[in-house]
Amino acid sequence: MTSESDLVVIVTGLSGAGKSTVLHALEDLGFFCIDNMPVPVMAETLAACAAGGVQRVAMGIDVRVRSFLDRAAEMIESVRVPGRRDVDILFLDAADEALLRRFSSTRRPHPASYAIAESTPSIAVLDGIRLERERLAPLRARAKQVIDTTELSVHDLRRRILEHYGPGAGRTARMSTKFLSFGFKYGPPVDADVMLDVRFLPNPFFVSALRPLSGRDPMVRDYVLGSEDARTFLAKASDLLEFSLPRYEREGKSYLTVALGCTGGRHRSVVFAETLGAALAEKTGLGIDVFHRDIDRDPPASTTGESFIGGLGKGVNRTG
Repeated sequence: MTSESDLVVIVTGLSGAGKSTVLHALEDLGFFCIDNMPVPVMAETLAACAAGGVQRVAMGIDVRVRSFLDRAAEMIESVRVPGRRDVDILFLDAADEALLRRFSSTRRPHPASYAIAESTPSIAVLDGIRLERERLAPLRARAKQVIDTTELSVHDLRRRILEHYGPGAGRTARMSTKFLSFGFKYGPPVDADVMLDVRFLPNPFFVSALRPLSGRDPMVRDYVLGSEDARTFLAKASDLLEFSLPRYEREGKSYLTVALGCTGGRHRSVVFAETLGAALAEKTGLGIDVFHRDIDRDPPASTTGESFIGGLGKGVNRTG
C-alpha cells in the first residue's frame, strides 16, 4: 500500500469471535470505525469519508445486516480501487465449543436469530453458529487474513491487530519518538515513558571553562563521555533502547518520550540525549526528535562553599 492510498478494513466473522475487540483496537489506531454497516450504502459512506479527509476506515459486517449480507462480497469488491483504495477483509473465526462458552457466559441470543425472519422464534446458539458459518462463507473465502481466536485472549487478539495495522506495520507512519533532556531541579517531565538518570557522572558545571557551555559543545561532550562509567552507561542504555523501542511500537504506541535527566538539564543530560538519539535513529530506523527542556535556564551564579579538586566538584552537584 502506498502512503496515498486509502485503506478500508472489513471486519467480519462469527459472532463471539472478537469483532468488537478488533474494532476497538482499530479505533485506537486512528481508524474511523462503523459497525453493522448496511452494505448498500458502503460506497456512499466511503466517498463521504474520503471527502472529509478520512483515509483509514474499518467496517463491521456480519449476520446482523440480515438480507444485505447476500450482496456484501459484491459490494466490497466494487469499492476497491487499485492504487487509490485498498480493501482488506479480516475474518474472525473460532471453534464451535469456544463460541458456545462465550455465548453461555453472556447469556445473549445468537444474532442469527434475527437474520432469518422477524416472526421466526429464536434458534439455538449452536444452530445459529452453523447458519452464520454458511452465510459468511463467501466473505471468508475472500478474506486477506483469517484469525482463529479459539485460544486467544482479548489481549492476544488486540496485539495481533496492532502488529498488523499499527505503527511500523508498513501502513502507517512509524512511532513518533522524542528524546528529552531535563534538569531534576526543575522537576521531571510528566510525559516521560522511559526515564534515565545521569547525575552519577562527573559534572561539567564544576569545570570553570565548561560551565558556561552546554552539552551541545564538543568540549562538554568529550568531557562527559570521557569516563569509563559514561561509556559503559551509554552502551547499556543504547542496548536497552534498541531492544525496547521496536517493541513499544509493536504494541501500538503512536508516540514515546525517552527522558534523560541530570541536575540542571544543561550539560550531561543534553550530551546523552543528543548521542543516544542519533545512535538509536540509525539503529531502529525511527524518526527521533531531540529536545532540551532546560538547556537555556540560567545556572546558579555562585558556587560558594563547594570544594574543587582539579576542576571537578566533589561536593553536591547543583546544576549541569
